[in-house]
Amino acid sequence: MEKSKKLLDNKKVSFYNSIFNKHIFILFGFISITCVVSDFYFKTSNLTIPFLVTTLISSIITFIGIPKLKKIKIKQIIREEGPKNHFLKQGTPTMGGIFFIPVGIIISNILYFNKDNHDIILTLSFVIIFFMFIGFIDDLLSLKKRSNTGLSSNQKILLQSFISLIFIILCASNNFLPHNISIANKIVNIGDIIYPLGIFVLLAESNSTNLTDGLDGLLSGCSVLIFTGLALTILIDNPSNDFTLASVCIVMAGSCMGFLFLNKYPAKLFMGDSGSLAIGASLGGIALISNQLWSLLIMGGILAAESISVIIQVSVFKISKRVKGKGHKLFLMTPLHHHFELKGINESLIVNSFWLVTLFLVMINLIFH
Repeated sequence: MEKSKKLLDNKKVSFYNSIFNKHIFILFGFISITCVVSDFYFKTSNLTIPFLVTTLISSIITFIGIPKLKKIKIKQIIREEGPKNHFLKQGTPTMGGIFFIPVGIIISNILYFNKDNHDIILTLSFVIIFFMFIGFIDDLLSLKKRSNTGLSSNQKILLQSFISLIFIILCASNNFLPHNISIANKIVNIGDIIYPLGIFVLLAESNSTNLTDGLDGLLSGCSVLIFTGLALTILIDNPSNDFTLASVCIVMAGSCMGFLFLNKYPAKLFMGDSGSLAIGASLGGIALISNQLWSLLIMGGILAAESISVIIQVSVFKISKRVKGKGHKLFLMTPLHHHFELKGINESLIVNSFWLVTLFLVMINLIFH
């Protein structure tokens, strides 16, 4: 009886995984068609070729990089308090962000080299590269310590805040940041509040993406959808700098898509903090300059939910411990995807579901924008 149950469970897992692998190609096809339609509808739009080229280059470079990481033993350390089934992933190469993030940055700069708004690309490149570098240091320290924790939370926040401050100063000196922001189709003048808000957005977004990166293909797939949604939203609004930033978005989507082909379950490579922090910084930076903070909040609902679940879990535990003398947990484990894992839901099914929610949120944003 027990043997047949195990066999049934294995068949169910294989079924979910095969469906998941098909969904990756469906996602790639869907984004490609969306780019073609966008280029047809918006006469000055140029999304299709950059997306396809970046996806191809990102996939090739990531594929070539995997054996290099294995050779120098850059392998994932699984935290002991995490879900037990994650120990099967122990030894998978990590730090994949150092391959696919630079691809997005380099192609974005090539597209707009010596053209109008190249200074915007350079400013965004600065914040993305340095957030990737912070993640790189964190990943290296994790490997050196043989633990899942590299930089301490305070060290990471301090470094992120410093880079964010420089980014905001660069944006302010070049008048890249709008003082009138759009919130639910209403224009709100926030004046100089945009500067501290900008730092908060970069910190919040990068740490949200960092928390979301916990299952094979979860963050990379959601990022492809959010970057594409951000590109389309920017094109629809049609203010100045639109087509530049839309192209950057779709290049970053292609960069994540190329990585996703190797990050799908079972992952051949993890992005590490070098990838997740850089993705968050790029989303936050683009949304700030393009005045799409509200749209990013909607489309990045999954990212926000992951962060909020951690905040709620910690708060409830500390308050209940102080009041009752014993800490109470609202979720089985956080971030949120681990809660569903411990509920017994298949990893691929969780990832697919989070992708679908993200797609739904992207469509909601575009419909009501």
